[in-house]
Amino acid sequence: MYKTLTLKRGKEESLLRFHPWVFSGALVSMPQPGDDSIEEGDIVRVVASDGRPMGVGHFQIGSIAVRMLAFDDIEITPEFYGDALRRAWQMRKALGLHRPDNTAFRLVHGEGDFLPGLVVDIYGDTAVIQAHSPGMHFAREIIAMQLTQIDGLDIRSVYYKSETTLPYKAHLDAPNGYLIGHADSSVAIENGLKFNIDWLRGQKTGFFVDQRDNRSLLEHYSAGRRVLNMFCYTGGFSVYAMRGGAAKVHSVDSSSKAVALTDANIALNFPGDTRHEAFAEDAFKFLDNTATGDYDLIILDPPAFAKHRSALRNALRGYQKLNAAGIAKVAPGGIVFTFSCSQAVSREQFRLAVFSAAAQTGRRVRILHQLTQPADHPVNIYHPEGEYLKGLVLYVE
Repeated sequence: MYKTLTLKRGKEESLLRFHPWVFSGALVSMPQPGDDSIEEGDIVRVVASDGRPMGVGHFQIGSIAVRMLAFDDIEITPEFYGDALRRAWQMRKALGLHRPDNTAFRLVHGEGDFLPGLVVDIYGDTAVIQAHSPGMHFAREIIAMQLTQIDGLDIRSVYYKSETTLPYKAHLDAPNGYLIGHADSSVAIENGLKFNIDWLRGQKTGFFVDQRDNRSLLEHYSAGRRVLNMFCYTGGFSVYAMRGGAAKVHSVDSSSKAVALTDANIALNFPGDTRHEAFAEDAFKFLDNTATGDYDLIILDPPAFAKHRSALRNALRGYQKLNAAGIAKVAPGGIVFTFSCSQAVSREQFRLAVFSAAAQTGRRVRILHQLTQPADHPVNIYHPEGEYLKGLVLYVE
């Protein structure tokens, strides 16, 4: 059976509430690199100070020492992963996400699907796996095989993309590449719109599926409006705005590669349509050079300003500065969609930053919608840290 880690007295309380993380400070002793006893990625038993079994999980060096897989003293077999994947699939089917007009969605969202450290996104018949823990890295072949055995999902190729997500201190050799099969096509469909998915070189797993519902809401507000999509990446919001009947759509990203991908996605859905133009420019500089009233609808969806709590103060200043620029420049009666994907930034902190930005401009601003991540990015009720995407839709007079 597995090696055992013992909790300090009283530290079992969080596990009794089914929180999936065990912090290093909760352990009687923390195994160190080079110890013969436990290696990074090993499955370990966790017991209370009196020897009561608390469950099993993946061990790793760092603040989070164990990510719990089960709160029972069980063996983690290939069937364990298969059962968890099938439960995740059943939920996505119940949500109606797997349809001819929607072939892109998240199948596994880490702790939200009781598989901490694992992300699986589906693009047509390709699954893209992303591991955020050594344990899931070592289980990648098992997970890939189990994915191909799920009835109705029809996965033919599995791509592994974890070079940038695994803990760097683990020193794992984790090159990106296909675990099963090979995909010739990389076009997926979201709500009837086509998108080129670059899982080989793109960010995350190749596409930001977490904004699907928010893109649909934006489409509802786009008719006749002049739209500015900042930090456009693949141009998801821009494509939805075009279908929504926008008068014009401008997409901005500092990456020329992202701008090229946006142009390609616009052409894929609206060939020859002259309403769209993309710019490879710094977002703040672009807004500075934009005349007030040029746009009726502005999307502010930046990359995470704070990936760790140590960067929180600077991140909040960044959100305030960005939102002040957007609110100041949007036309009277305009709408601003603004987001934070920083897990370290709470919903209240983000809202306060946007409030401060609005007050700085002196304009009358109302909140129309408070947004979050979609249902295929579920939050484990015992792990509120899983709620990372925050958004507001503002009406600006």
